[in-house]
Amino acid sequence: MAVRRPSAADIDAAARHFGFHFDGGSERDYLGAVLAMLASYDVVDELYDDLARPPVSPRDYRFLERGDNPLGAWYVSTDISTGAQGPLSGRTVAIKDNIAVAGVPMMNGSRAMEGLIPSRDATVVRRLLDAGAIVSGKSVCEDLCCSGSSFTSASGPVRNPWDPMREAGGSSSGSAALLAAGEVELALGGDQGGSVRIPASLCGIVGFKPTYGLVPYTGAFPIERTIDHLGPMTRTVADAALMLSVIAGPDGEDPRQPGEVPAVNYRAELTGAVEGLRVGILTEGFGQQESNPNVDELVRSAAHRFSEIGCTVGEISVPWHRKAFHIFTVVITDGAAYQMLDGNGYGLGADGSYDPELMAHFARQRLINADELASTVKATALCGRYGLTTLGGASYAKARNLLPHARAAYDDALDQYDVLVMPTVPGTAEALPTGGPQDFALLAHAHGKAINTSPMDVTGHPAISVPAGLVDGLPAGMMIMGKRFHDATVLKLADAFESLCGGFPSAPVMPTS
Repeated sequence: MAVRRPSAADIDAAARHFGFHFDGGSERDYLGAVLAMLASYDVVDELYDDLARPPVSPRDYRFLERGDNPLGAWYVSTDISTGAQGPLSGRTVAIKDNIAVAGVPMMNGSRAMEGLIPSRDATVVRRLLDAGAIVSGKSVCEDLCCSGSSFTSASGPVRNPWDPMREAGGSSSGSAALLAAGEVELALGGDQGGSVRIPASLCGIVGFKPTYGLVPYTGAFPIERTIDHLGPMTRTVADAALMLSVIAGPDGEDPRQPGEVPAVNYRAELTGAVEGLRVGILTEGFGQQESNPNVDELVRSAAHRFSEIGCTVGEISVPWHRKAFHIFTVVITDGAAYQMLDGNGYGLGADGSYDPELMAHFARQRLINADELASTVKATALCGRYGLTTLGGASYAKARNLLPHARAAYDDALDQYDVLVMPTVPGTAEALPTGGPQDFALLAHAHGKAINTSPMDVTGHPAISVPAGLVDGLPAGMMIMGKRFHDATVLKLADAFESLCGGFPSAPVMPTS
C-alpha cells in the first residue's frame, strides 16, 4: 500500500529542522523530488506485506483484577506452552513486558506503547518454549524501562513481597516481585543500567546480567544497542545457570552478538570446585555517598566467607569504577534520546532484525501520550536532545572513546582476581513514594540505585546479584562480576556462596488484597 504523502507544511518543517532556507519555487521543486523518491517506499511496503510481514496468531491472555494481582506485578496473565520436552519442562516463567510474546499485549510500562500486540516471539521466548517452559504471563516493567525504582509504570506501582509498602526495584520490577512471592519459578528481565540486578537485590532473588552479546536481544524493546542486555531472574543460582544455557547463543539476527558465541552448559559448570579461585573486594563499590554502612558491612563480610571454601580473598582498587558511572550516564542519555525516542526504539544504521509495526506504533503513541510519560523519561529526553543538538553529540562520542579505559581498568583487576565483589545496590528497598510517575519531585527516587550496576552495562562484563542477607529485615544483594565470556566462573562462585549460606531466604508472607 502507498505510504502517506507529505504536504508542503511537512517539507517546510523538515527544511527548518535541517536549517534549509527555500523560496516558494524551490520548496515546490523539492516537494516534487520527495514525491518521486517515495515511489520506492511504496514498493518496499508492498514487498514487505507480501514476503516479510508475519501474521499475528492470537493467544489467550487476561488482565488480572487487583485481588488476583496484589503486588501489581502482572501486566497480563497467560498459559502458553508448546508441549515440548526439555530442560525446562513444566517450569513456569514470567516475561518482562519489554520482551515480545506473539499475540499478547506489550506495554513496556508506558502509555507510549499501550495497544501493541507483537506478531513475533522474541528469540529468548521461543527458546524457553522450545525447552518446555510455560509462559505464565508478562510482568510489569517501568515506563520504557527508565527507572531503578518501581513506581513509574503506567499500570501502577509494583510492590515488594518483603514489605508491600516498599519498592521492588526496577526496571524489571514485576519479574523480581513475582519470583520473590513464589508466583512463578523463573523470569526474564532486561538490564541496561542494572534493571535485572537492582530488583533482584531489593527483592532477595538471583539476577544475572550475562556478558554483552551472549544472549540475543532480538524481539525486546531497545534503549541503546550498545548497552542492551537480557538475562535470567530466578530464586537459585542453579536455575539461573539452567536458563542461561537455554537462552544463550547466536540467533543470526542480533548485531549485538559477536561472530562466535561460546556454547556452554552453564548448569553443568556448577561443580562446587572453587578452591584456588581469587575473589577481589572492589574498594570503590563501598562507602559511596548513597551507601548504607550496614549493607556495606554485610556484603564485605559475605565476600570474606569465600575464604571458608578455599578461595583467596583480597581488596583491590579500581578508581575507574566511580568514573564509569558517568560514562554510562552520557551513553544512556544521549543514546536513548537518539535511538529509543527519535529512533522509535530501533533507530537506523545497524544490521539485524527490526520490528516495523512496533516502530510505527511507538512513533504515533509516544507523541499522543507524551505528557503521560514518567518524569524519568522526560528528563532523559530533554537532556539527551540538548546533548545531541546543542552539544552536537560530542559528549556521547567522548564517552565512547573513554570507555576502553574503563573496560581495561576492570580487565586489569580481573587479571589479578577471577571475580570482583561489591554491593549490588548501596541500600535496601525504600518506601514507595506517594504521587504519580509524572511528578518531578520523585525523579531522584528513581535514580541513584545504579551506581554499582551500570558500569557493567557499558563495559559488557557479566555480573550477578545474589542475596547477601538481611538488613533491618530487608534483603541486600552482593554483586559478583567477572571477565567477559567467563559467565560460568561468575555463576560457579555465586552457586558456591549459595551453598555456603544453606540457600537464600524467602519473602516471609504474600500480602493480601
